[in-house]
Amino acid sequence: MSIQKLENHVIIRNEGFIEQAETLKPQLHETIVEPKAIVEIKSDKDVIHGWKSEFVAPASTLAETEYGKGDSVILDFGNHQVGYLSIKIRPEGSPPDAPLKVKLTIGEMPVEIAEPFENYTGWLSSSWLQEETIIVDVLPTEITLPRRYSFRYVKLEVIDTSPKYRIVFEKVECRAVTSANINDIQTISRQDKELQKMDEISIKTLADCMQDVFEDGPKRDRRLWLGDLRLQALANYETFKNNDLVKRCLYLFAGVPDDKGKVAANVFVAPKLIADDTYLFDYSLFFASTLHDYYFASSDLKTLQELWPTAYKQVELALERLDKNHILKDSADWWSFIDWQEGLNKQTPSQAILIYTMKQGIRLAQELNAPQQNLLEDRLEKIETAAKTFLWDEQQQFFISGAERQVSWASQIWMVLAGIFSREENQKLINHLLTDKPEVGIATPYMYHHLVEALLVSEEKEQAIAEMKTYWGGMIQDGADTFWELYDPNNKDFSPYGSHLINSYCHAWSCTPTYLIRKYDL
Repeated sequence: MSIQKLENHVIIRNEGFIEQAETLKPQLHETIVEPKAIVEIKSDKDVIHGWKSEFVAPASTLAETEYGKGDSVILDFGNHQVGYLSIKIRPEGSPPDAPLKVKLTIGEMPVEIAEPFENYTGWLSSSWLQEETIIVDVLPTEITLPRRYSFRYVKLEVIDTSPKYRIVFEKVECRAVTSANINDIQTISRQDKELQKMDEISIKTLADCMQDVFEDGPKRDRRLWLGDLRLQALANYETFKNNDLVKRCLYLFAGVPDDKGKVAANVFVAPKLIADDTYLFDYSLFFASTLHDYYFASSDLKTLQELWPTAYKQVELALERLDKNHILKDSADWWSFIDWQEGLNKQTPSQAILIYTMKQGIRLAQELNAPQQNLLEDRLEKIETAAKTFLWDEQQQFFISGAERQVSWASQIWMVLAGIFSREENQKLINHLLTDKPEVGIATPYMYHHLVEALLVSEEKEQAIAEMKTYWGGMIQDGADTFWELYDPNNKDFSPYGSHLINSYCHAWSCTPTYLIRKYDL
């Protein structure tokens, strides 16, 4: 054990767990991908963000054109890529008597190519916006960009040469990387072609997020978040079955708890393993949930035995937030994520997540014959009774949350998933939710996943499929080749960060349709 001191908290490093995680570091599979087309990005008010790409010429004709100061070309790789760009450039005309200055603008969506990054006003760092300016002293040359990018479109813009020469982009290619092996996937053939397409795009989304760890997004934030990991792992069990990558991620989290035993919401893996100083009530509990799902997918008893104390600790710490009535205290000194929905009160959905993870914890304790089982069962009964007593509004037939007695989608969805009612009562609640449509709705694919799964566990399969087609199907209609971090069909410019330019258009928590389709045999 060693101690890592950060500004506001202390990290207890478990070097044994960290070494175990390092032994599970995956090999990256590499594929050389060339652009498919030269395109223009044009304004169109009828498409998402107001920009679309139009075919100009095959990419194979790129080397037929010379470019001088002020000229540019946009390349379309045909599909989303994660990897390293290289560019081969040669001069034409007189010998180059001045350096070449080239700007690259790199984007997942046409809007990132069309709208100047200089106009960005969001509150996340503009350094996430993907661009490079390169100055080349000696031509011809081949440039390999050291930074990994997440993109479909690349704009090459000649800022300056000299009047005496022009340049030719002889070759542009991407060395795409992923730890996913597409050959491990059992293909499915569905009569419903929309679900088939959804499955394929989900798998592509998951694969592009599978790197050294399960990243939340290869463009942004490019790190391991617990909430995303839980959903990626579920999709992985139905597709790539790379259980060692899930195991690696669990050991990484368990390797850097704080001095109270709490696991961080996310970790950085370079230059060394570092726990972020962000802690989320629900994400910490999802360590136990992810371990539960991993064990029942892998039957890996040794890992369960080693990580059970960390998992149990997350539940134990969560229980400290209960008041005398066994209800979570709703105050300003905690943060539970749940969803990006503005104004969402987190008390009741968090209470439901505590119930959900405690039930999974009890199943793990049973597997281990652990002494904590009786305590968990005793506390669970009190917490479920309290939820029905203090959080259920009989008149509205909804769960309420916080001092303002808020009715939200998230509260109902998570209480259904927590299973504190019978299947018939859950079915009644979820249908009441869809009919009544409370004002405090859903903001992310992360929460939409839980809505669909709540419908499926309530045996509302047709309604679940309809919701998937409306939501993920809507993304496909709007041009998604990987599923996005954020999507509001009624406000397609939505971003909690102040600008849709910074949104991630390949994001882990959006990859779950393949899990839902395969797990529930849709």
